[in-house]
Amino acid sequence: MLRVGVVGAGVMGALHAAGWRQTPAEFAGVFSLYPDMVQSVIETCGGQPYPDVDALIEDVDVVDICAPTHVHHELVMKAAAAGKHVVCEKPLARTVSQAEEMIAACEQAGVKLLVGHVVRYFPQYAQAKALVDRGEVGDVAVVRLTRASARPQRTHDNWFEDTDKSGGMILDLMLHDFDYARWVAGEVESVFCKSARAARPDARGDYAIAILRHTSGAISNLEGASAYPPPLFRTSLQIAGSRGLIDHPAESTVPIRVTLMPDGNRAPTVAVPSSPLLEEPYTTQLKEFYDVLAHDATPRVTAHDALMALRLAFAAIRSVETGRPVSPQEV
Repeated sequence: MLRVGVVGAGVMGALHAAGWRQTPAEFAGVFSLYPDMVQSVIETCGGQPYPDVDALIEDVDVVDICAPTHVHHELVMKAAAAGKHVVCEKPLARTVSQAEEMIAACEQAGVKLLVGHVVRYFPQYAQAKALVDRGEVGDVAVVRLTRASARPQRTHDNWFEDTDKSGGMILDLMLHDFDYARWVAGEVESVFCKSARAARPDARGDYAIAILRHTSGAISNLEGASAYPPPLFRTSLQIAGSRGLIDHPAESTVPIRVTLMPDGNRAPTVAVPSSPLLEEPYTTQLKEFYDVLAHDATPRVTAHDALMALRLAFAAIRSVETGRPVSPQEV
């Protein structure tokens, strides 16, 4: 049985601890700098508190890193050096060079590195991708993605507000949709991005629009914001193809809507909605990660995918800084 320890006891740490309890893995416990948060996780999920990271790494088979972005590199390198498999929350690293070094270290150590790009596991996003893969909507032409939330509210060390630690809204929040757009529409030639905070550095929130030009000829339009009042968080997706449209509007409680061009102009006589049964996406993700670790299953998202998402995010950030389209290979 795989023993898993979680580093970090914030929102993500608590979600991961609960998710591991739904797998055959043994949840060993958690380490965090904040004992009250550790106690909350343990009361809910069991396991033990670890006095430090080294003690946790020594005691487990899998190190699940849910700590702030700026410490991902240090923790992954330490786990890989100890020969332990790694699950790491997104963004994989604070810089592209750090991510490359982390991937190389895990490959050299012969351990798996799995990255929590959980949007691929949300049912509406997964179903839309499956429809694209089956050719239901034809050739993908335009992808529109929105991810808008309130600014993170933390009682302990709100590192999200420190751009040096989090990378800012484009890296921390929009990264989800950079990854999804590439997953759906393929590799990206260039990224052009504008940000409200670039014009108003004193603004408390941020709003950005990014345009991705894919090598396939498809265009992705991404909208990200951290300006809503708490606790609002809204997302939407739309994929337009040569044969139809997939739509998940922000206000909808239905996972997705699919509109296809009827063959021979024959529309159905009755429209019937459908909705899949839902499971917490973080649990779905960790169940798959368990199968990858225990049975060598193929992961839905690879460390290379996480690296490419980072490149797209940093291309967007550089585009904001320079005012021009940027190739992800430039960063």
